Amino acid sequence: MQTPVDITFREIEKSEAVEARINEYVGKLERFFDRIIRVEVLVETPHRHHQKGRQFHVRVRVVVPGYDIVTSHDPGPDQAHEDVYVALRDTFNATRRQLEDYVRKSLHRGDVPREQSGAMHGRVTFIDVEKEWGWIEPDDGRRIYFHSNSVLGGVDGLHVGDEVRFTEESGREGPQASTVAPIGNNGRHAMTAM
Repeated sequence: MQTPVDITFREIEKSEAVEARINEYVGKLERFFDRIIRVEVLVETPHRHHQKGRQFHVRVRVVVPGYDIVTSHDPGPDQAHEDVYVALRDTFNATRRQLEDYVRKSLHRGDVPREQSGAMHGRVTFIDVEKEWGWIEPDDGRRIYFHSNSVLGGVDGLHVGDEVRFTEESGREGPQASTVAPIGNNGRHAMTAM
């Protein structure tokens, strides 16, 4: 991990285990987008009157070129955030979604060079008959699962043999693509019909 990470604990004791989990989440963000400048994380238990249990509030600030992504999860009424790890998971999942939006918009505008976006290159090797899921084979020869929901612009224009750029993440059953961007069948970016 190369991104500077500032972790602040407020109204709770500092925890090496929590710091380690935060660093894992930041590492996953770095694998998705390698141009993160800085990450700040605040973990606290706000004072609440007339409330049972101790709930955690987590705030994450990710500084990227030209933008700050700020995500905050307040304790809800369902007591789900009485576990600090659940609060961290929820906040970092929301942070990842915002980072994906930032990268997608930056790629569209041309602000982030495609080779620096954290995206990998591969070729579609299989799409199921119902066009719900498929396989991508990256340049290193592995097989990466993707779901139709992860294909930018929709799966209808995607065909076996098409080249794509994708971002990889760990799924329940192995590696999977969280975002798939078609670039055509000969390395040129696919043009969408207007």
